[in-house]
This record gives sequence, structure tokens and C-alpha cells, in this order.
Amino acid sequence: MRIQALITAVAMLSATTAHAACPVELAVYGDRDKVAEIDFRPTLESATVTNSFKMVLDNDVVLDGVVMWSQDVARPNGMLMHQCPEGDVTGEEIEACTVWQGVIYSVDDEGNVGLLPRERTASAAPRKLIFSDLGHALRTSAAYGPDGFSKVPWDVFEIKGCQE
Repeated sequence: MRIQALITAVAMLSATTAHAACPVELAVYGDRDKVAEIDFRPTLESATVTNSFKMVLDNDVVLDGVVMWSQDVARPNGMLMHQCPEGDVTGEEIEACTVWQGVIYSVDDEGNVGLLPRERTASAAPRKLIFSDLGHALRTSAAYGPDGFSKVPWDVFEIKGCQE
């Protein structure tokens, strides 16, 4: 019985250490229903984009995500896009392929709610992320249905690991 308790304690300590050491730009998250996964990736040099990620859904649908912090009231405004054109695009083209927009909130190990940290900061990846109203927005998007994804994730994602 003591050996099992020791193994469990070491496993929990290792998971906590791995979580603490993971920067947000390498974090991997999953929703509670195992419908979607979010993989953050380092952002290339950009004056406006502070975080980049992709969301992988069923039927091999991949949504591209970016975060841009607002100026007036500092908030990490996230956008998920599906099959956007590349190169010089207009605001109308971006709007047409955007399937979700909203503030991304974070939740730490103690349950404190904050905001998604910008990448390349001293902050470790948060324990959980909340994509406000994600499920509803994805369910009503053009990417949902017979030619897209068929399952809608929950709005809350929990850290699953760290890319190496």
C-alpha cells in the first residue's frame, strides 16, 4: 500500500513539474469530452499576434487560431479560422472564414481566473483555458456539418502536456 502511495505521489509531482515548466507556446490542451485538442505553437515575428495555435477536431478538421491583445482594455482576443485564403486578404475575407472570436481566460491550479498569457513570458502554461461561447459559435459555423466536423467541444480546455 505504501509503495502505491509513493508511486502516485511521484507521478503527481512529475506532472506538476512538467506543467510548471511548460511555456504557453508549447502547451497542449484538451476538452473534457475529448472532442478537440489545442496545440499552441511559437508565433513568428508579428507586431500584433501574441499567440498562435491550432484546434484539431474530428474528421481531420483543423482550425487556425491567433490571439491579439486589445489596446484600450487589455484582453487576449482569440480568433479561430477555417480555410482562410492565404496572402493578402481583406477584412471581409477574414470575417467570412472566422468561426469563433472571444476572450481567452485562464484558470490556475488554485482556481483563480485570469487571462491567457502572451507567449515568451516567464509565465508557465495555465492549468485550464476558457474559450468563451466556443461551443455555440462552432455549432453554428459553416465548418460544422457533413463536410466538416460533427462534434462540438466544451468551452473549457485542460492542459494535457507540453510539446518538446
